[in-house]
Amino acid sequence: MNSTIFGRNRRSRTALALLALAGSIAIVSAPRAAVRPPKLDYKMTTLENGLKVVLLEDHSTPIVHTEIWYHVGSKNEKKGRTGFAHLFEHMMFKGSKNVEPEGHPSRISSIGGQSNASTNEDATIFWETTPAQYLPMVLWLEADRMATLRIDEKVLETEREVVKEERRMRVENQPYGKLNEIIYDQAFTTHPYKHPTIGSMADLEAASIDDVRDFFKTYYVPGNATLVLVGDFDPKEAMDLVKKYLGRVPKATRPVPRDIPVEPPQTKERRVRIDENVPLPAVVVAHHIVADGHPDSYPLHIASKVLSDGQSSRIYRKLVYEEQLALAAFGQGNIIEDPNLFYAVAIVQRGRAPDDATKALVAELDRLKSEPISAAELQQAKNQFARDYILSRESDKDKAGQLAHAVVIHDDITTADGEFEIFMNITAADVQRVAQKYFTPENRLVITLMPKGAGSGRELPE
Repeated sequence: MNSTIFGRNRRSRTALALLALAGSIAIVSAPRAAVRPPKLDYKMTTLENGLKVVLLEDHSTPIVHTEIWYHVGSKNEKKGRTGFAHLFEHMMFKGSKNVEPEGHPSRISSIGGQSNASTNEDATIFWETTPAQYLPMVLWLEADRMATLRIDEKVLETEREVVKEERRMRVENQPYGKLNEIIYDQAFTTHPYKHPTIGSMADLEAASIDDVRDFFKTYYVPGNATLVLVGDFDPKEAMDLVKKYLGRVPKATRPVPRDIPVEPPQTKERRVRIDENVPLPAVVVAHHIVADGHPDSYPLHIASKVLSDGQSSRIYRKLVYEEQLALAAFGQGNIIEDPNLFYAVAIVQRGRAPDDATKALVAELDRLKSEPISAAELQQAKNQFARDYILSRESDKDKAGQLAHAVVIHDDITTADGEFEIFMNITAADVQRVAQKYFTPENRLVITLMPKGAGSGRELPE
């Protein structure tokens, strides 16, 4: 199953028209202010067993998108038992009391529907998009695997090997496949963001059937789940169906643990060099930042767009075009449920010194501290956000993701609509303030990733 947060691979004519309306397409020389899109007209309730349910009618097409978010990701895993959330992304398709292995996706496909799943640090997500008349079947399927998932030695062994192969393909056999793992392993000492979502080979090998069953009983329960339905349905009839199927799943007998260890503040700059099987050096400059929904997270989003959103961004333009220090340069503010990282990366051009690329990245971060971004940059960043905001509501699936994220990550469904004005009211002074607060030397991690056998690494030959 897909193990990344959902992407987007299409843009309809309607979406492009909205983009133009929002000023996200540079048709004129001065970027225009974005126009707020309509709010989502949802209804939310919580069942007696603790399941949160969100309904949003959309009769534009005769389909229903069903999405269940379990509030469990890799950060809920214990040391030595990593990769369990991702493992269950796979195991949830391997049969239950009334459904044969792979029967869930095959039944969805047989009615012309689509289904998939994803895992990240904070949540595990399962979804189906089907013709509207099949909503009862979809809810029955979800209830059946929530209540009676098949977890036996044979399934565990098979899926363990599948995940190990996925790790080899996505991480170990890619030129810079371990880069993200290296960044987070070096940046975190205590918080479980330190370990990757896919888990380690050693932990996957060590997992016992009792470990796996206990993880399921702890986290894959109604009180730790949010169901979102978006599409062509009558709300009363849909809610009756939800209660009929998912409302009958027994309530958990114990509370879901939330004892996530807090990462202590970093108090001095750290610089590390790591030799790895990479074709060219890579340098990383990272800083710890706040969690999603924190007041500072919004100007940090804007800072991320100014620094690294596209080839016209500051980092790419300076390191790739102007200085020709890097073949590629990128970065992001990884703003998720718990405090995370703002990092910038450069793949160093052959013949150029990694130290020079590091200095250039630091200089771009420092520039954000020393001088306000221009009015044009600020408006462009806001328009980029408006573009993303509009595209994130293009389909029933997109709308469901927005609502579920608000419920699960923010614990506040009103943020699904409430953040647009926050972003539109951010000032250049706000961006400069958060840069000064977080992009400090004592909060800085510098990683130099060198090809094995590259010597001192101060400069590579042509």
